[in-house]
Amino acid sequence: MPFPTLNRALERALFAQQYLEPTSVQAAVLETAADGRDLLVSAQTGSGKTVAFGLAMAHEVLGEAERLPPAGAPLALVIAPTRELALQVSRELAWLYAEAGARIATCVGGMDARREQRALADGAHIVVGTPGRLRDHLERAHLQLASIRAAVLDEADEMLDLGFREDLETILDFTPPERRTLLFSATIAPGIAALARRYQKDALRIDTARRNEPHGDIDYRAIRVAPHEVEHAVVNVLRHFEAPGALVFCATREAVRHLHVSLRERGFQVVALSGELSQKDRSEALQALRDGRAQVCVATDVAARGLDLPDLGLVVHAELPQNKAALLHRSGRTGRAGRKGVSVLLVPHSRRRYAERLLDEAHVKVTWSGPPTAEAIRERDQQRLLSDPALAEPASEEELTLARAILAGHAPEQVATALLRLHRARLPAPEELMDDGGYEVRDQRPNNRERRAERQSFTREREGQAGAHPGQGRGAPGGWFRIKVGRRDDADPKWLIPVICRLGHVAKADIGAIRIFERETKFEIAPEALNRFTAAINAQGEAERERIEPAAAPGPRESGPRDGGPREKPAFRGGPKPHRGKPGFKPKRKG
Repeated sequence: MPFPTLNRALERALFAQQYLEPTSVQAAVLETAADGRDLLVSAQTGSGKTVAFGLAMAHEVLGEAERLPPAGAPLALVIAPTRELALQVSRELAWLYAEAGARIATCVGGMDARREQRALADGAHIVVGTPGRLRDHLERAHLQLASIRAAVLDEADEMLDLGFREDLETILDFTPPERRTLLFSATIAPGIAALARRYQKDALRIDTARRNEPHGDIDYRAIRVAPHEVEHAVVNVLRHFEAPGALVFCATREAVRHLHVSLRERGFQVVALSGELSQKDRSEALQALRDGRAQVCVATDVAARGLDLPDLGLVVHAELPQNKAALLHRSGRTGRAGRKGVSVLLVPHSRRRYAERLLDEAHVKVTWSGPPTAEAIRERDQQRLLSDPALAEPASEEELTLARAILAGHAPEQVATALLRLHRARLPAPEELMDDGGYEVRDQRPNNRERRAERQSFTREREGQAGAHPGQGRGAPGGWFRIKVGRRDDADPKWLIPVICRLGHVAKADIGAIRIFERETKFEIAPEALNRFTAAINAQGEAERERIEPAAAPGPRESGPRDGGPREKPAFRGGPKPHRGKPGFKPKRKG
């Protein structure tokens, strides 16, 4: 469906940007029923709502004219929750109203307030800003809102979440009551509804957001990883997909700093975004992503609010989001404007159940797998090289002359080898990751009988190996250690063994009995590997989550599930609580 009849200046701008058909939200705000009315719109991230409200307010800004008169007091006001989103909106409106000769002033925190003041004094047709900075200019009399014909609140729910209600009310109270108010929000929560009742008149409700449904253009992948190999898994995921732009989410500023440095050292063109950066640093990082000097951005949730980056084909959740809304918001940074995207969740084995619950709540269809292997990445590199468009492009005369000179002095195989080396040199090396098949999801996990048989077979194998040492009978006792991961963390030998091997620099055959309890797991290391294992765990950092410590050998009553002994009783989960009185005490029976 093509765009309906619009102002000619806007039509030319849309055609220049190859906007041939409206998105659902753009079509909805241009319906005849929406003409001149206040609008209360809920739309999905990446649905084209900036262009939507830019087109919706065109009549108030332009009227029937194709060119605007010299700028004076602003005719339209757009309020956005964050600096990045406000700057993004300003850029979008700039090209949309370029043919009409519009002047747009942007007022956001962290920028030069005196320059903004001069821009407002010189006149602007449209003002875009954040609530705090707009209110500051308003109270200092730098911003005059008496001529406002249209006011837009973009991502209003986010502005309320960030505590901007008082600022919004103050700003809107300075605008004329006959203005047109367009309120855009991902959800219409009670706070948004109250704001609409106060500042809108007979608003038309438009709902284009799909409830309890993920973005259809996003392919969700869940990748199981050992808890200590998340960073290596990020490397392999970035290398496997090779997206023009990728956004990696971390939970804290410290995690952003660490991963940013780690990826940069490995050869990635990477920038970081977190709340501790200055506005100048944030702007430079975003510009590097937009002009292609960087392909990866590591960010916190707060820093990534409202980001709309070009060619962002991949989102990686290096740390799992806190809730369904965060998952969909993060993932919604890709798959925008009809383009396809991939959202990858890195799931440590100990957080499998949490990840499954999160994906269920978000109604996301996900593909589970192990991490991309180094071998698979090299195969994809080979395919990408063989299909590189540069091999099919016609050569210029200068290039042909140089190519003939090279071939005159070298065999074709030598030239091709040099090309291959140059290609590989610019690519970060993939990591070798452990994945023994991991866990299966939910009902596909092995039953208790299969697990018990596997444990008994492993124990017999270990005892046989230990008995091979002269004079040790069934094997001399090894050293016992513990790791603070138990049944409550879904501890399982399938992923514990790779963790122990990696942290302790031992092989699977060096691990003896494993006994899993509610809050910890105890395991035995063979005598011949004790010195190597002890040295490795002593080199662990104090903050290591899977920290291994020496432990006493479990007593006969502490048998765990690994060797077929009785399990520790699971945590109580409902029903009448068992009696925990003194030994030998028997409660009286009723009746």
